[in-house]
Amino acid sequence: MIRKLIPMFMLSALVLSTLLAACAQAPAATEPPPTTAPMATEAPQPTAVPTEMPAPTEVPTEAPTPTQAGPDPSGQTVTYWHVWGTGAPGDAMTAIVDDFNATNEWGITVEAVDQGAYNSLEDAFNVAIQSGDLPNLAVGYSNALANWWNVGTLVDLNTLISDPNYGLTQDEIDDFYPAAINNAVVADGARVGFPISQSANVLFYNNTWAEELGFPDPPANSAEFIAQACAATQANNSDDNPDNDGTGGLVMYTGASNVLSWVFGFGGDVIAPDGSGYAFDTPVVQDVASFHKDIWDQGCAFQTESYPNPEFASRKTLFVMSSTAGLPYQLDAFTAEGAFTNDQWSFIGFVGKEGGEAVNAFGQTIGLVNSTPEKNLAAWLFLKYFSSPEVQATWINASAYYPTRASVVPLLSDYAAANPKWDTGLSLLQYGHAEPARPSWATVRRDVQDTFSTILQSPADQIEPLLKDLDSAAAEAVAELDQ
Repeated sequence: MIRKLIPMFMLSALVLSTLLAACAQAPAATEPPPTTAPMATEAPQPTAVPTEMPAPTEVPTEAPTPTQAGPDPSGQTVTYWHVWGTGAPGDAMTAIVDDFNATNEWGITVEAVDQGAYNSLEDAFNVAIQSGDLPNLAVGYSNALANWWNVGTLVDLNTLISDPNYGLTQDEIDDFYPAAINNAVVADGARVGFPISQSANVLFYNNTWAEELGFPDPPANSAEFIAQACAATQANNSDDNPDNDGTGGLVMYTGASNVLSWVFGFGGDVIAPDGSGYAFDTPVVQDVASFHKDIWDQGCAFQTESYPNPEFASRKTLFVMSSTAGLPYQLDAFTAEGAFTNDQWSFIGFVGKEGGEAVNAFGQTIGLVNSTPEKNLAAWLFLKYFSSPEVQATWINASAYYPTRASVVPLLSDYAAANPKWDTGLSLLQYGHAEPARPSWATVRRDVQDTFSTILQSPADQIEPLLKDLDSAAAEAVAELDQ
């Protein structure tokens, strides 16, 4: 049962915030990228890199012997809303659900329902809050899950993870990458979602072109990054091709996922130290803003009207900020452009002023809707099954996402060998950081983009006042949406 009724004004705010959050994301990977939209930073469901999907591996799901009385999940039916209904990911999702239904010891039946896309699922979920016809499991971005937690809909998964009979051992918990397992932990410490896989905001880097420019290694800090970007810009400005003048360095897009990636790389965060809200007027964020301003003012960054995959494939940019989930699109762009198909390129992390490395981790995260104890436990047992290394390996092979657990990596050796570009991202998972799991983040992320766009066009002495204004706007969003 839902713990409390949701007034209509709260539902309206919830629907609006989740719709706005959805609008900030890239389109579903089953649709072609738009031709006039700004560059996407978080690409949802990727089209799998072509590879043969192995048959699902059966994972033992024998029920432990209870040591104390508790809910009995036997015979429960669990409704699961997701967004992977087509292609190899959809086939794999169906196979995983069918395998669980056929093998689990409790006779639990999971009924998977494809909702098409994240925004469609969120719309349907918000309507279901009022009708009471909710699923038991639902995929969502962390800020959407935080919204649903705030209105009393979701279970705090900490209680199930720590269950002595059905939870995770400490070794199993430690096996998860921190950014993945903590992707949906809200301000009060509740764990409102559980990850089945992850992707990351990274830098696409043309290693071959960089070596020709005199840089045998990727940049180790922000100064080296600017030096390489400016060298690429100078090369394009001085060659005999007028069509690439003004290009070469970094494609600049000030989306919040990109800005936050640099903040992580510079060793900071945007959450206030006491966890009460956001903090943008800080030395680290000021350094990140100055970095953006420096590379822009030197002419070593430029903007595109759409996704910069063609520019990266034609040596019009040395660096692109993008999601690992955009890999299939980038591979297609190299094939379409044709001229530099032999260039070696890779995923690298975001670097800081004094070095360091970080990526912005995006979890494919599932929330558990509060129902009866028996149904809650049954839903959790499916999540636990999905997180097992063997099942994750099946899912990764089909979806081209990344695992949430280190023990999955050895099971992906064949996939990594067949997909070398994807393989370059594996080592970056240890550097992952998660975006804020707060209802207000959908609003604040738009303010971040607007502020950093203004910083590019303003005198340098306006950085601090603009960040103070951003702090004020973020505080208003927290007061309105996070309480």
